[in-house]
Amino acid sequence: MKRSDSHFCTSQNPSSPFLILPLKIKPQSHDRILSPTKLGPFSPMAGDKKSTTRRRDRAAVVVLGDIGRSPRMQYQALSLARQAFLEVDIVAYGGSEPHTAVLEHPSIHIHKMPQWPTRAQSLPKILRPLMLMLKPIVQFLMLLWYLCVKIPAPDVFIVQNPPSVPTLVGVKWASWLRRSPFIVDWHNFGYTLLALSLGRSSYFVSIYHWIEKRYGKMAHGSLCVTGAMQHELAENWGIKATVLYDQPPEFFRPASLEEKHKLFCRISKSLSQPSGFQDCISSGITASDDNDPNVTPITAQLGTDIFLKQNRPALIVSSTSWTPDEDFSILLEAALMYDRRVAALLNEDDSTRDEVVWKEICDGKQFSYPRLLFIITGKGPEKEKYEQKIRKLSLKRVAFRTMWLSAEDYPLLLGSADLGVCLHTSSSGLDLPMKVVDMFGCGLPVCAVSYSCIKELVEVEKNGLLFSSSSELADELMMLFNGFPENCDALKKLRMGVMERVSSARWANEWEENAKPLISKVISENFS
Repeated sequence: MKRSDSHFCTSQNPSSPFLILPLKIKPQSHDRILSPTKLGPFSPMAGDKKSTTRRRDRAAVVVLGDIGRSPRMQYQALSLARQAFLEVDIVAYGGSEPHTAVLEHPSIHIHKMPQWPTRAQSLPKILRPLMLMLKPIVQFLMLLWYLCVKIPAPDVFIVQNPPSVPTLVGVKWASWLRRSPFIVDWHNFGYTLLALSLGRSSYFVSIYHWIEKRYGKMAHGSLCVTGAMQHELAENWGIKATVLYDQPPEFFRPASLEEKHKLFCRISKSLSQPSGFQDCISSGITASDDNDPNVTPITAQLGTDIFLKQNRPALIVSSTSWTPDEDFSILLEAALMYDRRVAALLNEDDSTRDEVVWKEICDGKQFSYPRLLFIITGKGPEKEKYEQKIRKLSLKRVAFRTMWLSAEDYPLLLGSADLGVCLHTSSSGLDLPMKVVDMFGCGLPVCAVSYSCIKELVEVEKNGLLFSSSSELADELMMLFNGFPENCDALKKLRMGVMERVSSARWANEWEENAKPLISKVISENFS
């Protein structure tokens, strides 16, 4: 379709948001006037006599989702407040608590929109199509109300994509009405996520793609998460984007031994008590251990001395949103393979009872391969399905725990673990999993599912490994944990490679170098 098609326009006013064209609109009035000395690094030059307008010194961060589960946009808000010295309004849904650094910053103000009721899913099937059409309309009106009425007019809107509909439409309208430019932060493509459930050939997916592309091109600037996505946006969308790689903020770091012990004490009940069955972790915990606040499955404290148990399990962490783009069955199958392969190497047969193995471990017998404790964090629609599958597994040396941690405890868990596993497969093939960035920030090596652009983040045999099947993952677990905890040289080598990266790669530096110049340019062009 051509942009000049008449049915794309419902207004003859060239500055109307109904016209599907990328427009730059100069403001005629402002909320307040500031002296040049207070404008900060984003202001037009103080000596520019042509500039008759002044900034508002505000930015709005827009997320049509749970802000507590949108770490990149939390970091955007923190950087806008800390590094650009702006007042920041976050407009998003509630649900999970953001990080304390966001909640406690005096210049960050969170505005939580009411969410679309989940009980709408229980309506009769005949009404569901109506509700599906009604949902984006209600979301659009709610978003417009918050962006145009509930918050002060900003110098710039920064919006997360996806979701694209109605987010990009609502932000474009708000941009026109409030005479503020907007920047899209491309995390992925929304139409590819919709295609996971509806299929690429769906008419709804085609409409979604068209809206996402049209309104994405109207933005005054774009950020994206990979070089591959930057190339796709330039070649096939006509959008020039700046790559802003995800990097961990300062609170993602390796944990000290004391921090590890305190964390394990806080979550000790969740670690030691699986729901309704015994496993290799819970079986070794005596009644006295269970009641001792200084003893956990991994650490212990005697007096003032804290130590890691010699026969502790290897701790593996995986963070997931429990959605179809992460095939969790790969991890379950790999765990089963590890369990069977270790048993075969030790000449154990099926007649060897689990309790016999567990008692030997409890009595201090050393094995060349350790028990594996997988802690799976996150919330999502398929969690219960996989929890049921976990309960049906018969495992001697592997245990699973699922839990949701606070924004403060999650980095501590990553900093306390021995290995991270990432099952993310991008719907577009162009985004990178932020969970791996967080793991690297905590000094944690990673085994990740291989796909097209993952090597922009994971350097094979330097900071992690890649796999394409459960068998490959099982091979990697066997290799990395042979000789654990003291003699696992392959794992130690990966951790050293990660630590080399930790010292140089941080979010604040990445934002200062790539995002800040773009935001400064967009604001300056609008207010000059």
